[in-house]
Amino acid sequence: MNEFEKIIDRIGTSSVKWDMTKAVFGKDDVLPMWVADMDFLPPVEVTEALKNRLDHGIFGYTFVGDGPAEAIKEWVWKRHGWKIHNSWLQYSPGVVPAIGTIIQALTSPGDKVLVQSPVYTPFFSMTEENDRVIENAPLTYKNGQYSISFEDFEQSLQKGVKLFLLCNPHNPSGRVWSREELTKMADLCKKYDVIIVSDEIHSDLVYETRKHTPVAAIHESYAERTITCIAPSKTFNLAGLQASAMITPNNELRDKIAAVHKKQGFFTLNTFGITGMEAAYRNGERWLESILDYLKENVNITKSFIEENLPRIHLVEPEGTYLLWIDCRELGLSDDELKERLLEKGKLGLEPGPKYGKGGEGFVRMNIACPREILLDGLERLRKALG
Repeated sequence: MNEFEKIIDRIGTSSVKWDMTKAVFGKDDVLPMWVADMDFLPPVEVTEALKNRLDHGIFGYTFVGDGPAEAIKEWVWKRHGWKIHNSWLQYSPGVVPAIGTIIQALTSPGDKVLVQSPVYTPFFSMTEENDRVIENAPLTYKNGQYSISFEDFEQSLQKGVKLFLLCNPHNPSGRVWSREELTKMADLCKKYDVIIVSDEIHSDLVYETRKHTPVAAIHESYAERTITCIAPSKTFNLAGLQASAMITPNNELRDKIAAVHKKQGFFTLNTFGITGMEAAYRNGERWLESILDYLKENVNITKSFIEENLPRIHLVEPEGTYLLWIDCRELGLSDDELKERLLEKGKLGLEPGPKYGKGGEGFVRMNIACPREILLDGLERLRKALG
């Protein structure tokens, strides 16, 4: 039996996906396929490391030593061809808190922050919660694929933008931006003196037809204005351990981030986050290669199912991530009607497209990082709701 076929009951574990169904969707009898974590066990090497640390039995104050930094450095070099230095690394409980910290450190209230909708919802909330102003350069959607209008992108930068939040690979569309696209964006950010915050949390979840390129790895001048956010949470299903890293080559930017951490009283990660992060990056590669094969097959199954059974909805085929962005606009339903059909007829909980900003209307996001039995159940529910 494939290790990813096993269905593990997560109810009663304070799981956001499984234990908050009623709070999120207003009913209990819904199959949740929304929030971005996996229904798979993480690498056994990670659980063994956590067990060993638990068995030690003392959980006093802990610091993030050289071990995690070396593991991250080796991982980023091997997987993405980017040579980083230990001194560039700073840590955060997650990429979203990291983005909030960076916004506070490198901008002032009222400053403009550029996003490209439809995009990961905390890009909006972290900007607005910190009293900054959203500047949006929406992506272009044509012939089932997303692209960047560089004319719109530059026009937005000309409006006094201080910070650009880049999502690569892109959530929710699954686009993996090419080196050429990243170079054009970074050149324009250089031209208008804009700092880049690159959320690369999905960078390890890229399918074989594409290759992830860290924008900071392309040229030293890009690295000097870029903070790259990574984490083992999506890659290895470790979101609950709350550990992420910021990679900042520029000393001045790094010092400003450190100053905000000092104001917050933040100085370290929790013990199990440190242990799990190091074990994942050191020993998780075999598991990752296996899960990528399994996820790609889940994508293929979903694509075939939709083409055969739901001809009026269209899958935006992902180049990375385990999140599927589905175009339902041909059905002619409002977003409220779409949600009602999914919940009432299909008993299926998906993410509504409007959450991701302009351009998300008429779309839904579906998480297929689950055993195949659950995936097939979800697809049948999708057919019942929208067929």
